[in-house]
Amino acid sequence: MTPHATGQLVIYCVVLIALAIPLGAYMARVYQGEATWAQRVLGPLERLIYRACRVRASEDMPWTRYALAVMWFSLASVILVYAMQRLQAELPLDPAGLPNVPPNIAFNTAVSFTTNTNWQAYGGETTLSHLTQMSALAVQNFVSAGVGMAVLVALIRGFTRKHADGIGNFWVDLTRSTLYILLPLSLVYAVFLVGTGIPQTFDPTAQVHTLQHGTQHLSLGPVASQVAIKMLGTNGGGYYNANGAHPFENPTILSNVTQMLAILLIAAALCLTFGRMVKARRQGAAILAAMFLIFVPVTIVTTWAEQRGNPTLVEVDQAPSHTQGGGNMEGKEVRNGAAASALWATATTSASNGSVNAMHDSFTPLGGLGPMWLIQLGEVVFGGVGSGLYGMLLFAIVAVFLAGLMVGRTPEFLGKKIEAFEMKMATLGILAPSVCILIGTAIAVSAHAGTSTVANPGPHGFSEILYAFSSASGNNGSAFGGLTVNTDFYTAALAVCMWLGRFVPLIAVLAVAGSLAKKKTVPPSSGTLPTDGPLFVVLLVGVVILVGALTFLPALGLGPIVEHLQL
Repeated sequence: MTPHATGQLVIYCVVLIALAIPLGAYMARVYQGEATWAQRVLGPLERLIYRACRVRASEDMPWTRYALAVMWFSLASVILVYAMQRLQAELPLDPAGLPNVPPNIAFNTAVSFTTNTNWQAYGGETTLSHLTQMSALAVQNFVSAGVGMAVLVALIRGFTRKHADGIGNFWVDLTRSTLYILLPLSLVYAVFLVGTGIPQTFDPTAQVHTLQHGTQHLSLGPVASQVAIKMLGTNGGGYYNANGAHPFENPTILSNVTQMLAILLIAAALCLTFGRMVKARRQGAAILAAMFLIFVPVTIVTTWAEQRGNPTLVEVDQAPSHTQGGGNMEGKEVRNGAAASALWATATTSASNGSVNAMHDSFTPLGGLGPMWLIQLGEVVFGGVGSGLYGMLLFAIVAVFLAGLMVGRTPEFLGKKIEAFEMKMATLGILAPSVCILIGTAIAVSAHAGTSTVANPGPHGFSEILYAFSSASGNNGSAFGGLTVNTDFYTAALAVCMWLGRFVPLIAVLAVAGSLAKKKTVPPSSGTLPTDGPLFVVLLVGVVILVGALTFLPALGLGPIVEHLQL
């Protein structure tokens, strides 16, 4: 890595932590009902929502009812988003006269945005009307993120409560996540993005004169509002097909930097929220440290690989440095460069964001391996808002259980004994996305429908398929590129993976929350493993990496690793 890239990474991490500390404290107050200033301003609207929706805010749900509410809400969201796409030509705010979306694309998109994946098998500016972008997709950007945050809060209550049947009220948690956190942050950030030059208008196009004395029509729309929540909510679906590489979504260096920060901001802050809510701030800091211990090395390797470039293109007079002049710039914006593109790639895949400012398909084999592996770890290195942290807590439960086996004691985590049921659910939540990735990839490479749309033969084509199923099952949404996925096979297969990859771990987490809430709190003893120190951080990181390596090393060996060796 160059000194510039090193300095960029250090500043990025420092600023991210500095912003996460106050935000984490604020979110803890929101969920504990102690955000007095915000409640004075938004409290009347919150109570109006409850009355309109006939929600009893005081009702405490057992985990089964909480899970059922999540599933019914998500199913209704899929139906609504699908219907709006299929009827968009008959609905208002379609100034470009775009037709109804085909059934397979509409179904895939509805599942994608409901599961916070935001995988796109279409070009946004040429497929969806202003109304569909705003009322279907942007709304799901808020509520799908809110669902993940709500489930995390339910799990936290499982640790803090004792002898309790309930883990909270889903409708209250969803409303507070959206109303007090996502909406205010997105409103402020959207205004800021408009100031950087991102459009926010109902005009269909802008006519410009080119240098060749011709005219060109540029697609416009309510872009800034969608970019704000797609970043903050770790959604990632682009208004434009080029996503963060499009100058209307990411016009300046300031928009580029702030969008990279927004990707990880809430996910990082929630670790500190967790520490405050369980009355163990060092525990939240330990989880955050574990995430950084994985994120930083992968970012360093990815940046090094992209700045080094393709070794077969190194000229003779450059041999001592063994680097390609300017690094690997294929598929990247010159204004961003290799370092900023690599940092965005690892940030967006460590979170379940999926936005891109460069084409991952054009990365070097090792440069592309890093982002792909971050997704395959289970989207727990920051991960989606809420979903990343509850996924990491499942790994923490496994780590505590393994440590208990080593010393011959019943494992404890935050005062709760970890027993067989919690281990079964944690294992189910961790392995479900991995199963979807490997089985989906195996079916795709074995079927003509899966291989017929691969643009590149050999290991790179395999990497494209593996990345697609990793992205869908991990609810990331980014794409390697080079693989045509708007076919019946891929729209259906990826939709199934997105649904299972989202809701199987989610239900497992709620089951763990319900089980823990019923247990008594066990005071720590001399045999209790401290879970807020360096030893546990290293153990947790080791478990995450070991599971990822054992599960995916053979598949990665057939794709990016062998492609690198062939260079």
